[in-house]
Amino acid sequence: MIDKIAALEKIARQLEPDDTTRQELTKQVIDHTSDFLSVLDHEQAFFQNTEPENRDTLSEEPESMDQLLQFLRNQVEKDGINAASGGHMGYVPGGGLYPSALGDYLAAVSNKYAGIYFPAPGAARMENMLISWMNELMGFPPTATGNLTSGGSISNLIAVVTAREAKEVKAKDFDKLVVYLSDQAHHSLQKALRIAGLGEAQLRYLPIDDELRVDISSLAQTIKADKSKGLIPFFINASLGTTNTGTIDPIGEMSEIARKYQIWFHVDAAYGGFFQMLPEIRKRTTGIEHADSVTLDPHKSLFLPFGTGAVLIKDLTSLYKAHRYTADYLQDLVDSDSEVNAADVSPELTKHFRGLRMWLPLKLFGLKPFRAALEEKLLLAQYFRNQLQQIEGFEVGPPPDLSITMFRYVPTDGDANAFNEKLIKSIQDDGRIFLSSTSIHGKFWIRVAIVVFRTHKSKIDLLLDIIQEKVQELSS
Repeated sequence: MIDKIAALEKIARQLEPDDTTRQELTKQVIDHTSDFLSVLDHEQAFFQNTEPENRDTLSEEPESMDQLLQFLRNQVEKDGINAASGGHMGYVPGGGLYPSALGDYLAAVSNKYAGIYFPAPGAARMENMLISWMNELMGFPPTATGNLTSGGSISNLIAVVTAREAKEVKAKDFDKLVVYLSDQAHHSLQKALRIAGLGEAQLRYLPIDDELRVDISSLAQTIKADKSKGLIPFFINASLGTTNTGTIDPIGEMSEIARKYQIWFHVDAAYGGFFQMLPEIRKRTTGIEHADSVTLDPHKSLFLPFGTGAVLIKDLTSLYKAHRYTADYLQDLVDSDSEVNAADVSPELTKHFRGLRMWLPLKLFGLKPFRAALEEKLLLAQYFRNQLQQIEGFEVGPPPDLSITMFRYVPTDGDANAFNEKLIKSIQDDGRIFLSSTSIHGKFWIRVAIVVFRTHKSKIDLLLDIIQEKVQELSS
């Protein structure tokens, strides 16, 4: 047995490269990323890989880092949406700040477990500090808490489950619960309700006005009618930046109604939340401080890499009631009186130390350039819309609340929806800029989501040229 252990150890030690090998591997990766970033501004925003699909496999034998990086470049980086590109203006893109990648590297090397205070006090304090900063940004009290999540879907799930526990609803009443939202709410909310066991809850889709905001003129009457029928008004959802159009719902008025009828009030600010750093946006979101929960996605309007979300919750007791468990093997843990354990306020137990990817760029750059980038994106959306309005044949959506705007071309004859379907396909096939589309009440629209920190005026001017070029091609 001793000889076998020694033989196995010799092979297993291949998992721990020596210092020289580590330095060489690191250099190869850094050189690769430097090459990626140095040409990024001139690369396609969308790649359509014409090579046969490569089904990767694993084997017992090693491959060189050079081979692996070449595969990564050809089969991953140059395939599909170039999500790091300033030309990515489809969906609601993220950013991928470089210092965040360094933060991930440091987190992975140290392998700190940030879920519980006892094994990693510094990591827990760092993540809780970030949560406190976001709570302050939303106007929440110092007693509010939250969690760094993988994204808005898990954040919305945590909010829904916490609301269920806070309102002490029982399974026998799930079909009596009523959720109030608009058809512009992100579908992750409906998904969260189903996962939380509330799939039988009744959804009241509130109408939207001409600006695509929730029309709450009948909300109070709807709530009263539901109560008179023996139903339980449970959850009101407002959006601070809808995914479709970037619209800000009337948060202040909705919060007043929620408080009057003692309904859980949730603000989905996954896309728009960090625009709260701008005074002009904060003026338009008065009332968010009265929310019970808020969803944020730092991987959107804070420009971090995908996989960085957050949920803020005022009521720690209900958050614990929904998520806090312990086990015999954790009996050695010593809790801190002043720090919340991330594992106690989330479905996740083991989780990545994702706070480091957020903390490092915020500390390294300071808040000022983030605020400037956000204001720039607001103005770029307005600039694009203003420029397009001056070109004959184009119809634009409502003035953007944030940095998403939409447009469509209306040909002199033929079906406008069909024309715009061809137009978006033509823009995507071109690849220099990536846009996406949506349909609102039967109208086909093309969306321009200006969120990547690398998107500047030169990209918007290029987009305007491409749109006119493609319209001309399709028209002829």
